[in-house]
Amino acid sequence: MINNRLQDERPRILVVDDEKDILRIIKRDLESSFLDNDNSSQDKFYVETFSNAEDALKAVESHPANYYDLVLTDIRMPKINGFELYRRIKEKNSSLKIAFITAFEINQEEFSKVLPSIDVKDFIIKPIGMANLKIKLKSMIQKPA
Repeated sequence: MINNRLQDERPRILVVDDEKDILRIIKRDLESSFLDNDNSSQDKFYVETFSNAEDALKAVESHPANYYDLVLTDIRMPKINGFELYRRIKEKNSSLKIAFITAFEINQEEFSKVLPSIDVKDFIIKPIGMANLKIKLKSMIQKPA
């Protein structure tokens, strides 16, 4: 069971990126099945997208703590970057899982020294195929908090 919802319900993902084309592609592909003619919801997600962190924070705050299964955020965004968004979400909901998507290579040892509260395993390096992204997100959602 995912977040006290029925198993046949799709996991809810909140995606934040300042590039609207990326949001459109991620939403389309995460909400569609691996197989176009497959009507199963097993490999589909329910996706809400936001092009700025302020609106994403409002969405998180306006729902119960278990509403979203995971937040997927870009790191480099204007005003509030992905790390600041992480910090603010964790202040409101410490159990919400957050993943970062980035085009930058992440050195686990160095990063852990700078931001020890953020697990480097939760970084998704661009480019990533949508099938692999779905697998990674499902794995993160199912991982114990």
